[in-house]
Amino acid sequence: MAHKANIALLDWAGLVLAVAMGVVVALFGTDFLFLLLVFLALSVIVTRYGHEQKREVGVYEHERSWENVLANGFVPMLCAVLSPQIGWGPYVGSLAAITADKFASELGVLGGEPIYLLNFKKVKRGTNGAVTPFGLLMSFDGALLIGIAVYLFIPGITLWKIVAIGFVGFGGSMADSIVGVLEERGIGNKATTNAICSIFGAVAGFAFL
Repeated sequence: MAHKANIALLDWAGLVLAVAMGVVVALFGTDFLFLLLVFLALSVIVTRYGHEQKREVGVYEHERSWENVLANGFVPMLCAVLSPQIGWGPYVGSLAAITADKFASELGVLGGEPIYLLNFKKVKRGTNGAVTPFGLLMSFDGALLIGIAVYLFIPGITLWKIVAIGFVGFGGSMADSIVGVLEERGIGNKATTNAICSIFGAVAGFAFL
């Protein structure tokens, strides 16, 4: 018997924190807010996609807390606040990274058996520090969608910049997966790996965007 889908994505604390962060981001540019909304919309889509299959293998998360919001959103928010000094690259890079990671984790479990990065052996779906070829592809595609959104709202963006945003986001997602090996061994948690993902994206965005 199929489970009824639960449409909740954030608990109340997470929702309040997300709105507060959105307000801060909006103060430093409506284009930044637009990109944040694109990330949120894409997150909802990929989280809901294939939810029955995810539920069957025990990897479906329909509600996330303020810790998840903070881990994913603090670095982009900080980059928005500092954008007058550091430019738009770190904000876009961090956003591309968390989008890429979201696509990898939510869609990667739907295609193929995961390979554990520590020993390259097959492991069960949902294992931290594991990737699938499909997940890697989706990771790059998710970051690329942020690049396309940037093209629409930030003047002077070239095709190369769109592709660069894709690679920056992909790199952040891979950093998350590599650190996930430590998480699987009890060092750190999902919040720390998410934070490292966004930090990698911000640093790479500053360097290459």
